[in-house]
Parts: sequence; structure tokens; C-alpha cells
Amino acid sequence: MELRVLRYFLAVAQKRNITRAAQELLISQPTLSKQLADLEDELGVKLFIRGHRQITLTDEGEYLQARAREIIQLADQTTANIKENQVISGQISIGAGESSAMNRVIQVLSEIIKDYPDVKIHLISGNADEMETALKHGTIDFAVLMANRSLDNYHHIQIPESDQWGLVMRKDDPLANKAKITPKDLVGLPLLMSEQAIEEHRFQSWWGNLGRKMNIIGTYSLVFNAQLMVTQGSAYLVAFDHLINTSNNSQLTFRPLSPVLTETTNVIWKKNITQSKVAQLFMKLLLASLNTHS
Repeated sequence: MELRVLRYFLAVAQKRNITRAAQELLISQPTLSKQLADLEDELGVKLFIRGHRQITLTDEGEYLQARAREIIQLADQTTANIKENQVISGQISIGAGESSAMNRVIQVLSEIIKDYPDVKIHLISGNADEMETALKHGTIDFAVLMANRSLDNYHHIQIPESDQWGLVMRKDDPLANKAKITPKDLVGLPLLMSEQAIEEHRFQSWWGNLGRKMNIIGTYSLVFNAQLMVTQGSAYLVAFDHLINTSNNSQLTFRPLSPVLTETTNVIWKKNITQSKVAQLFMKLLLASLNTHS
């Protein structure tokens, strides 16, 4: 598969129309149609179902679309990183979940883009599994994990900031009168829990025998949409501190769990690879921040 043809395929997959895609790519429709037909022949599958007004991706086409995006992103990032040999430029991609511990990472990135205006930053949000997968595929340079998992396969730097679990609720909820939330307080409440934390049995020891009495009505990967249900009064959210607006203008408040439950934060990257200059600079500044601000 050629990168050029994959770009053609992605354009058609996005437009769902060969004519419009050809106009955007500045090539003729017959040329584009032949390139797509050759790609299907090469792969031995049908990628499109051609309708009267638009085309639809087959299951194989959906799979190729996801993989092609990763391939093109990796190719573009590699090109940008090696284009300048002396000056620090190019791209750096960092994937992370939601955490106040990201403040240190963002401060380092801010220093880089201030001093090196040719550097481009890509921030990707997702849970630890998604970020680890992206790191393995090479579509991000670093992943920031707030989870207890084995890091033996990666280089990693633990940063001092940690995240504390707690309960997000409406300010007018009776539980808001408590300073801390115990496992008994959660029994029977409609809870929204972190999908990753549930999969990793993160709360099993914390709530002990009361686990079977917990009413987990749903899971989330990022908290923004989950907090909307809390605002409506239809759920309680178990999440990290400092992710929800609890100012005077907000209807929500946060109370820490008791016993205290926290997560460490690690910046990880792949072993046995040569990092770009901007990635090396990021690691250097991150380590320096630990020595001066920890």
C-alpha cells in the first residue's frame, strides 16, 4: 500500500462520494476510481458499497480507515521530525487521561513552544489502555498513565503529583454535608465509575464486602459528559479531584473517599527507539522540573 493511495482512500471515506473527493484531491474521478479499485484488488476485499448518491464503507473499509489514519499520522510525524537536522522543530504527541497531574507536563510543553515556535504539539485524550495501544503503534511519543499497571516494557518517569479519588455530587445533596465519603455512604446510590478502574478492580479492596451492594449504573472514560448526569441529579460520579468545576457558580461539589485512595502518575515511552530532538528536549525539561519543583 502506498501512502498516496491511503490518502486517497481516506478522502473518499470522509466525503462518502468519489466525485467530491476527487475535486478535493485535484485529480480526475476516473483516476481516483481506478486507484481505489487497484487498492481493493491488492487487498483482496471490497472496501466500499457504491450507492446511487454516496458510498458506504464495508467492515473491511472501516478497519482500513482506522489503520490508515494511524499510518498517515505516523508518516507525517516522522517526516516533520527529521525534516530539520539542526533546529529543534517537528511534532511531539502526548496521550493522557484527565488528571491535575498533567499540569507539570503542560508546563514543560509550554516552555518548549515558547522557546521553539516551530514545534507543534498534539494532545490526545483517552484512558490508559487506549494510550498504551497508541504508544505501541507509534502514533504518540509519550503516554501519561494514572493507573497501577506494569511498566516493565517501557521507560518511565514517575512524577510526584498524584490523583485522589472522591465522589462528585450536587451541592444540595445530603452527602455534601460530609467531609469524607466511606464505602457505606455509596451503598445503593446510582454510581458512574471509571471504566478502566472497574476493569482493573481498583475499588475491590476499598469497598470490601460492600462491593456487591454497589449500584453501578454506568461507566465513563472521560468525565465531561458524565458530570452532566450528576448535574441533572440522576447519578453520582466517582472521579479524580480537580477535574470538575466546583466554584461558586457550579452546582457540583467533590468529597474525597475515606480511606484515602490515590493514583500515581507516570510518563512512559517505548524502549529501543531513537527519540526525535523535540522528544529528547521534553524528557530533559521534565526531569529538570522534578529537580527544581518537586
